[in-house]
Amino acid sequence: MRCLNWYVTKSFLITFFMAIIVLTFAMTGANLIKVLDYISRGIPFVVFCKYMLYIIPRILTFTVPWAVMVSVVLLFGRMSADSEITAMRACGVSIVQIISPILLITFLMTAFCLYLHIEIGPPLLWKSRSMMANEAALRPMALFEPGHPFSYREGENNIAISIDDRVGDNELRGVIFCKTDKNGNIMQEINATRGIIRTDTDSMILHFTLYDCMIDDHSEDSGSGISRGYTENFSFQFNYGKEANAQQIGEKAKYMPLRELLGEIRRAKLDNQDSTKLEIELNKRIAFALSPIAFLLLGMPLAIRTNRRETSIGLFICVILASVYFFSIMLFESLDQSPHLYPQYLLWIPNILFQIVGAVMTFRISQR
Repeated sequence: MRCLNWYVTKSFLITFFMAIIVLTFAMTGANLIKVLDYISRGIPFVVFCKYMLYIIPRILTFTVPWAVMVSVVLLFGRMSADSEITAMRACGVSIVQIISPILLITFLMTAFCLYLHIEIGPPLLWKSRSMMANEAALRPMALFEPGHPFSYREGENNIAISIDDRVGDNELRGVIFCKTDKNGNIMQEINATRGIIRTDTDSMILHFTLYDCMIDDHSEDSGSGISRGYTENFSFQFNYGKEANAQQIGEKAKYMPLRELLGEIRRAKLDNQDSTKLEIELNKRIAFALSPIAFLLLGMPLAIRTNRRETSIGLFICVILASVYFFSIMLFESLDQSPHLYPQYLLWIPNILFQIVGAVMTFRISQR
């Protein structure tokens, strides 16, 4: 029995670590492209390394459950196709005995995911976001790339700045400044031949000065038409410190460790405030952390039933199951504006369904 357990465990771990590497690399792809773009604009390479260290725990909370499912489906699909499971059961080995080492590993992976979700991942995710924002602000030219507009909020309005080229450490060429209202209507548009950026690191403010400006004013003061004018220079500023703080306050639940999140929920309830969004965040983290068990219980009997050793079939099953699970979580999370539906508890439906269906299918297989 020890040799059998070691055989199953070794096969599972080899597939699991290969799946972790592939899935983690795939999920970091979008972040890599964004950060490498910043590096090409002047952000130091050491910042890139720190950024990757900060986001890896967050990514692992998604790739570990998925890797468990991929490993289980591929392993048991192959074993079933090669009649290894039939041979084991003919020798008196039950399904529970076959999956017991994998079940133990999955519980350990669940505990690991839970720790990443509630303590490690959220604060490091905030560090990654704030670090890149601060580095970009210290090197303002990194914010601007020809052909890629840079935008930020100014009250209820939105400011977008696009350029044709960058010169030196603080000069822009071919600058277009566009202000729109909350409905997307253009309020003001400025075309300047060049612009200069100065950074006030103490106040966390970027000062812009545009030169040789043609101004098109679409505001209500200009009547129904467009008021056009010319000015030698036009100055404005961007408070990136205020922008970063507003983002932190608006999304702070996403970056809180467990103790702070529980404290915010308690405070909201004591103040008779709606704590639905906070409770959704808490329940989502725990539900995601427990997903490896759900994926194991459903993936294993499905792999045995399909009885196929082809990798493509196994991966297709994994993609379908993961898509259904993650889409369901996102759907219930989007109900945060409907507290009467209790979306914080609806988040548990995918886990419960996966585990119940998987347990029933496993029981039926074991009774054959």
